[in-house]
Amino acid sequence: MKKTLVVAMTAAFAAGVAAEENPTRGAAGFHWDSLDKFDDMDLSGQTVTVAGPWLAPENAIFNAIVSHFEAATGADVQYSGSDSFEQQIRIDLQAGSPPNLAIFPQPGLAADMASQNLLVPLSSDLRSDVLNNYAAGQSWVDLGTYADASGKDNFYGVFFRVDLKSLVWYSPDNFADYGYEVPETMEELIALSDKMVADGQTPWCIGLGSGAATGWPATDWVEDMMLRLNTPAVYDQWVSHEIPFNDPRVVEAIELFGQFAKNDDYVQGGAQAVGTTDFRESPNGLFDIPPGCFMHRQASFIPAFFPEGTVVGEDVDFFYLPAFESKNLGNPVLGAGTVVTMPKENPAARALMEYLTTPLAHEIWMINGGFLTPHTGVNNDLFANDTLRRQAEILQNADTFRFDGSDLMPGGIGAGAFWTGMVDYVSGDSAEDVADSIEQAWENL
Repeated sequence: MKKTLVVAMTAAFAAGVAAEENPTRGAAGFHWDSLDKFDDMDLSGQTVTVAGPWLAPENAIFNAIVSHFEAATGADVQYSGSDSFEQQIRIDLQAGSPPNLAIFPQPGLAADMASQNLLVPLSSDLRSDVLNNYAAGQSWVDLGTYADASGKDNFYGVFFRVDLKSLVWYSPDNFADYGYEVPETMEELIALSDKMVADGQTPWCIGLGSGAATGWPATDWVEDMMLRLNTPAVYDQWVSHEIPFNDPRVVEAIELFGQFAKNDDYVQGGAQAVGTTDFRESPNGLFDIPPGCFMHRQASFIPAFFPEGTVVGEDVDFFYLPAFESKNLGNPVLGAGTVVTMPKENPAARALMEYLTTPLAHEIWMINGGFLTPHTGVNNDLFANDTLRRQAEILQNADTFRFDGSDLMPGGIGAGAFWTGMVDYVSGDSAEDVADSIEQAWENL
């Protein structure tokens, strides 16, 4: 459910960008050489059906991207978007009427379909393309690798369009007025927060309110903290329940979130306000005069809820939520994204999968806005604005990428016990008690 919320919010953010800008072949700046090998393919008469979650205006952008593939090969690509994609694709696959390609917003559902042998393994060449051309390539290969019905791991999916979560938003003017500098390590971030308190200021705005989904913003915090305290392998074990939710390393991550959220001096309104403040209103303190807070951790979609007329890069800006220098875990990034899979193969479908890993396919969505990619071969000058370009650079400089953990957990945990547990935690329960409660819920599924 959290993923559904984020997709809706991302769509709202994307609504303000240009719709369907499609460059003419040969236009300057694009990697038109991506089309060279497709020019030699004659796929005339072949159709590729594609099902995904993208509706207007994003469906038009996707059609613009594949129009160059169609022109080069003669294939006919037919995209169909649905706001109930997760339900429909499950029905279509299990009924034996799959599209050639299916674009999943949640890799967990793709993994479920692969476990029933409803997806076709992709080629080793595609796997190599991702490994070599995506930053933190092994992370993306792992996210697209699932077990089939026999338990054998295969590479099934290529991520195309990514969301970035590991961001801290702040007012550059407020930082300048008080002489604060953007921190480069978690140690510096904590020291900066302490300095703000010593200066009589409130460092953070945090709100977990989201109606029936209240609590989800805290799950992102804890996931980011897990990646800054532990190796990616431990994160994976936590998400897949290979270690219990009340493992001491998970408890430590919850407590690190609490170091920010359960500190009356750190958060606007005091710790008791965290659980009741709506996440959409929680950044407002950044824009108060004098400032109600100086920092707000949230994903790349949050500008959709900033005051009207706010200009990112001027009125507000962002920095990467830094890692502990002392932990030596590199620069991990938390995010989400859509993964393209192949339920029904034919030569044109295989060729289209290859095309979607080329720089050109990414660049055409980049100029239309609302698109981030870890692909290191693209021309970053083509991003629609400087904000997207800088966010993409965070992705492209990451050592590790991990998908939103709660979206990979069973729904009763990731969209249930984890949410309510975080509300209980900021309301006063201990990290140990909350983790014990979530673990018990997981064991009872």
